[in-house]
Amino acid sequence: MLLLRRRVAEGSLLWQFPAGKVEQGESPAAAAVRETLEEVGLHVRYVSTLGEREHPATGRLMHYVECAVVSGNATIASPEELDAIAWCSRGELAVRVPEGVFDPVQRRLDSALRP
Repeated sequence: MLLLRRRVAEGSLLWQFPAGKVEQGESPAAAAVRETLEEVGLHVRYVSTLGEREHPATGRLMHYVECAVVSGNATIASPEELDAIAWCSRGELAVRVPEGVFDPVQRRLDSALRP
């Protein structure tokens, strides 16, 4: 899975999945596709919606969307926002995001990724 390290942490949140604001008239799925391209230069397609919640660290409404890479190579396309990107295994996720991820996201990762 792809994780991004923000230049400025939001509370304890430093490493995270590609993310951004849903623009007016835009669906969460379309926002996920757009934000991934803007942040890391990857063309992705929407696969499924995993859930939504108010994030405990930021208080923001978060929509969790699974996407698949269509084309491109992950690079820092938004250096004012990001200072690192990493393709991570399940074990690396626990190191980079020690507080864990939203349960529906974790269940999807567990079903998709081998240890």
